[in-house]
Amino acid sequence: MNRRFDEFSEVWLVDFEFVSRPGERPVPVCLVAQEARTGRTHRVWQDDLVAMKIPPYPTDGSALLVAYFSSAELGCHLALGWPIPECVLDLYVEFRALTNGLPTPSGRGLLGAMVYFGLNGITSLEKDEMRALVLRGGPWTDAERAAILDYCQGDVVALAQLLPRMLPRIDFPRALLRGRYMKAVAWMEDAGVPVDTAMLATLRDRWTDIQDGLIIRVDRGYGVYEGRTFKAGRWKHWAAARGIQWPLHDTGAPKLDEDTFKDMGRAYPEVAPMQQLRSSMAQLRLEDLAVGADGRNRCLVSPFLAKTGRNAPSTTRFIFGPAVWLRRLILPAPGRALAYVDWEQQEFGIAAALSRDGGMIAAYDSGDPYLAFAVQAGAAPAGATKHTHGPVRERFKQCALAVQYGMGATSLAARLGIDPVAARDLQRKHRETYPDFWAWSDAAVDHGMLHNQIHTAFGWTLHVTAETKGPPLRNFPMQANGAEMLRFACCFATEQGIRVCAPVHDALLIEAPAGDLDAAVASTQEAMAEASRLVLDGYTLRTDVKVIDYPDRYDDPRGTAMWGAVLAELEGAA
Repeated sequence: MNRRFDEFSEVWLVDFEFVSRPGERPVPVCLVAQEARTGRTHRVWQDDLVAMKIPPYPTDGSALLVAYFSSAELGCHLALGWPIPECVLDLYVEFRALTNGLPTPSGRGLLGAMVYFGLNGITSLEKDEMRALVLRGGPWTDAERAAILDYCQGDVVALAQLLPRMLPRIDFPRALLRGRYMKAVAWMEDAGVPVDTAMLATLRDRWTDIQDGLIIRVDRGYGVYEGRTFKAGRWKHWAAARGIQWPLHDTGAPKLDEDTFKDMGRAYPEVAPMQQLRSSMAQLRLEDLAVGADGRNRCLVSPFLAKTGRNAPSTTRFIFGPAVWLRRLILPAPGRALAYVDWEQQEFGIAAALSRDGGMIAAYDSGDPYLAFAVQAGAAPAGATKHTHGPVRERFKQCALAVQYGMGATSLAARLGIDPVAARDLQRKHRETYPDFWAWSDAAVDHGMLHNQIHTAFGWTLHVTAETKGPPLRNFPMQANGAEMLRFACCFATEQGIRVCAPVHDALLIEAPAGDLDAAVASTQEAMAEASRLVLDGYTLRTDVKVIDYPDRYDDPRGTAMWGAVLAELEGAA
């Protein structure tokens, strides 16, 4: 897709207004489309949209569709049964790319981009009022219809002003790759994740009683709750009594944030049940989970929202966002099956390939890079296994991950529950074992600081400012190139007709008729392998597959115990 802007015979600026309900596909209300060079314009209201079999502009490779957050417009195409345009330029994504890491005082919406480039548009208050009119749903009066169409056309006029301002700064061939991903996003948001709506309804109906029961059930082993109140002093005493070095604030109070509990849960399995309980109590709002009438969980994938370019879907609306045990609600329909296909140790493999560290590549190629790291560092003998050296493997795994995240010795010590001196020794062993990785990683940080930017293999850029700290720079090459890899995989899979229900960090959740799942899995794995080769200059990352056949549910071992406790509470209340 190595095309230039001036190679397109037509350039269409497109905006839809639509009604959006949680978990549902969009319901298009109107469309305005304008050809950028001639000014030819189409204004189409809902009734005529539904009657159309194809859009009033070409969708083949001769034309370019330009939109702002184009997955919304492409979702309307799918809702109407229209073909998806072959070539897409998304000015939201390109504005995000141009300003990633830089302040944008008016935000990154269309109005924010207009302000950033010194252009005038409607006020945010006017936009909010018009959007509320659309979301109210019909019927609309004739005057309201005209106002909505004018508002829709106003966004197209804004695109017409914004495009020439942005065009000289857009990396055009790569921009089309990013637009290609927005097409995949539309397909994935259209598909959604199948959910057990009967169980969800039961959980929602009884959630308060379930929470009360869970507190009693889980807290039996801790004694830290007083009613529904978590007592920090009791928790500090519980941890100290078991020799757990719990991280403390300067005041001496224990740190109780989610990240601390996750880290300590990894280091101390006895902490994990309390971590999941606290997560369920504090963050889980079942009413927010976006599930449509057809039993599919749909929400914005929120592509490119993270500075690394990763997706950042809502942690409350997306089924993979809240507490891990809730993923047991994912359930294929009769005759259907799901597969969770993920890259094995993706970030370690990316670091090995991009740094060309021979020892690191050998560790990844071994099939278990974390145990291989322990062997290479002399902490485990050749032939060691997870069963014979599980704790050693876990320690070296957490060290490898901490290095990639730019984590310091103090944080690593807290995560592993060890002395900071021992954590520094682990980090020293990593430097000694993988010197080429460290030379490459240090060079990446230096480049970012010297040139005020750092970028991926396909041009996603983080602008470095005085506020940019070291760990994000060190972590960026792994995370951001992992995001590039996921985007390619989503494109390849969806373009082959594979039903991708959702992207999940370093994995794809796919769905197919039960008899066709093996073929779909094989195609998905090849798509992911090809994506890794593109980003890593020919190096292939492995993938792992977890199959979910009806009537089985998606199962994450981290949530099995809590799901069992929830079921026990339901049975007790029945």
